[in-house]
Amino acid sequence: MATKKEEVKFEDNLAELENIVRKLESGDVALEDAIAEFQKGMKISETLKKTLNEAEQTLVQIVGKDDNESEFSAEQKEY
Repeated sequence: MATKKEEVKFEDNLAELENIVRKLESGDVALEDAIAEFQKGMKISETLKKTLNEAEQTLVQIVGKDDNESEFSAEQKEY
């Protein structure tokens, strides 16, 4: 069974990161809170990066017409 942390959607993490950035950009955050928010944002950023890398790897492999996976390249455009 997946933990609650694993169930957080990419979009939710992205929205949380955007909120942190807005908060830090406002300048109305105490130094200690800003550091904590920055650290939280960096962790979320790493999670987002990992998710995007995994999605990219999945999308790079496409299922060929013979149901075999093959590497996708720009030359494989079908019109």
